[in-house]
Amino acid sequence: MKSKMTRIPVREQDPKVRATNFDEVSYGYNEEEAQAEASRCINCKNPRCVANCPVSIKIPQFIQQVTLGNYTEAARIIAEDNSLPAVCGRVCPQEVQCEGACILGIKGEPVAIGKLERFVADWSRENGVRFTEKAPSNGIKVAIVGSGPAGLACASDLAKLGYEVTIFEVLHKAGGVLQYGIPEFRLPKEEVVEVEIDNVRALGVKIETNVVVGRTITIDELFEKENFKAVFIGSGAGLPKFMGIPGENLNGVFSANEFLTRSNLMGAYSGESDTPIYTGTRVAVVGGGNVAMDAARTALRLGAETTIVYRRTEKELPARVEEVHHAKEEGIDFRMLTNPVEILGNEKGWVTGLRCIKMELGEPDDSGRRRPVPVAGSEFDIEADVVIMALGTSPNPLIANTTTGIETDRYGCIVADEHGATGRPGVFAGGDAVTGAATVILAMGAGRKAAAAIDEYLKK
Repeated sequence: MKSKMTRIPVREQDPKVRATNFDEVSYGYNEEEAQAEASRCINCKNPRCVANCPVSIKIPQFIQQVTLGNYTEAARIIAEDNSLPAVCGRVCPQEVQCEGACILGIKGEPVAIGKLERFVADWSRENGVRFTEKAPSNGIKVAIVGSGPAGLACASDLAKLGYEVTIFEVLHKAGGVLQYGIPEFRLPKEEVVEVEIDNVRALGVKIETNVVVGRTITIDELFEKENFKAVFIGSGAGLPKFMGIPGENLNGVFSANEFLTRSNLMGAYSGESDTPIYTGTRVAVVGGGNVAMDAARTALRLGAETTIVYRRTEKELPARVEEVHHAKEEGIDFRMLTNPVEILGNEKGWVTGLRCIKMELGEPDDSGRRRPVPVAGSEFDIEADVVIMALGTSPNPLIANTTTGIETDRYGCIVADEHGATGRPGVFAGGDAVTGAATVILAMGAGRKAAAAIDEYLKK
């Protein structure tokens, strides 16, 4: 009998094979594996996993239903708090949230909560299970700016309460970062993202694409001309950051946003697409977060030798442990304690390499991590045809600049309280528009809090 301290392993594509394709890396659990893993849960009296879930899914309850084979009921329990379970089961950082708090993780391995959530969501999709129960319409219109995780979560909760919800999306497809940011091999678009967005539509939520709020229509006009009674801003953080070093204007330098958007949203990863994407033969990705891993693993699959350049040690990498592990398995080179100082180019203006300097760790900075300090005289060059900057993002200033009554901080993020309320009555904000760097599940949590606050505001 397998010990409760050891989790059921998840089947995956062979690293050498998956490094050449964009098929999903993880196969997930089958029914037998899911029930065996679910049986490890000890149903704690005070479940720390729930307290550490940003959307407060009733984790022990849904896992108990999986143990019994009652998958529809498990799905119903999850749906009470999470409108995107197949997404969250794949891309949420469970290891530092629900699973990180699992009591079994003290002496063994935590329950694979994320993989079980994915199993239930995938089973629901394959068996046509969908929950569309909602209160009767109250006739009150609420607008959502952005169809990413925060916007979808806020829209779902408000629709269930009876509000008439319309999402305005700037791109031609709904989903935000789920569409343009996360690669197919981590999050399949047609069978996962599109299905979960359709589930939101099934609640009566309208989604209008190709609408640039702040240009096509302003938030002021949504109130004054379209008769919306509240607006939620979940516009994300699509403005990329660069280092400000020499050579950043050379041909072959990309932001991770552009590189991943070309591949994911515009289909450049597929040979059938007309969308151009350039990787050369050697790619250097600067950064250590999940976006850096996504960009590096995408470049590898497009045929380039890929190196990740990060100024701290592996211990400080902000990316998920699972993504770092997968990247290493696939053959991506990691240059730790390394920081670029110049991008090198030829006389035609194309990238030829990356000049770097070695770093060492000093005292902790504001993030709590030890600050990297350059080692004098340690410069060296890395050959590269392409350099991808994955250094984080900040919100697009368009909405803040065209909306009266809201404020931004020095990073360009919208100022809002813990419930998403801004300085203007009826305008709420959450996710990356407020934080500049939320995960999918944190953004969803912010969207749900804002939905509750909007409901309270409109009932006054």
